[in-house]
Amino acid sequence: MIRIKARAPTARGAVLPMVWGAVAVGYRFGCPLAQQQGLGARILTSAVFFAVGTGLIVHARRAPLRELRQARRVARAAQSVVLRPLPPRLDGLNLAAAQLSAERGACVGGDLYEAIATEHGVRVVMGDVRGHGLSALGTVAAVLGSFREAAHDEPDLTGVLRRLDRALARHLRERARAEHPAHGAPDPDHPVAEEFVTVLLLEIDRAGEVRALNCGHPWPYRLSGTRVEPLTRVEPLPPLGPFPLPAALEARGCGHLGSGEFLVLFTDGVEDARDGRGRFFPLPQALRDVVRDHPVSAQAVLGALFTALLHHTAGTPTDDTALLVLRNERNPARCNALAALRPAKPPLFEGEPAAWPEAQ
Repeated sequence: MIRIKARAPTARGAVLPMVWGAVAVGYRFGCPLAQQQGLGARILTSAVFFAVGTGLIVHARRAPLRELRQARRVARAAQSVVLRPLPPRLDGLNLAAAQLSAERGACVGGDLYEAIATEHGVRVVMGDVRGHGLSALGTVAAVLGSFREAAHDEPDLTGVLRRLDRALARHLRERARAEHPAHGAPDPDHPVAEEFVTVLLLEIDRAGEVRALNCGHPWPYRLSGTRVEPLTRVEPLPPLGPFPLPAALEARGCGHLGSGEFLVLFTDGVEDARDGRGRFFPLPQALRDVVRDHPVSAQAVLGALFTALLHHTAGTPTDDTALLVLRNERNPARCNALAALRPAKPPLFEGEPAAWPEAQ
């Protein structure tokens, strides 16, 4: 845990006020001009005491400003560790991501994302912790830390999601004990018992096939040419935290991400952003405006969306927002060849189709 400690006043910090005080006292009792009652002497005395007062005020303000700069440096360091920047290229995918905290002065909010290249394909997580600002940072760290390990260890997305669920439950139990040391288990009436996290897991293999598991998170949009459509319209599972995961759990096939196509992942703070008249941010229309300009990179789509979002909210969003854009830049011929060689998935039981039909 990173802690920000206020530094105790040092002898060096007390020297300047003492010097200013000595100057004022020395002038008042040691300078002959200070004893005179003439207009010029009074003006000079007032100027001396004004300069002393100004110096003391400037000195008093410098210490809080130093502490504020130190706190911001620590917050930026925490952001780089917990919500580290994504690489621009990852196993043939072009990536761009950014988040904006609704809490003034905070660098990290309650949104989380990560993308990792594994032997199973590129695995991506996007999530949203209940609440926002620095209070949600511990939950973000617990979920992301678990994902970074499980993404490499688990052969399928189901195992990854179950690992995230266990990590979240363990984190909430530890928080409950820390906040209520008299209780051996989380108090059901305590806010910790009501915490939840929405999580979207994606896996994109070398052939561009997309599989997903969704717990209460908005589905991403697929951008293909000038077409904008949801990745799927299937109802997601409940968020992690309040309810246990179902015993039978299977990643859902979401079709193929072709060369040059985009996926746009986002948190609900994007769609729920309102303007001064209370209107929600029209994300699908904003995406159509973006693809009309034929973007060539994930960075271009991300920049255009954030510009539109900040314009819509007049630069003051009321909830944490995060966007992650990825573009398939793999060679089309190679992707098609890998897709043709990919074996069909066997059914789980007799009569089940080999693959989930894509929602229309």
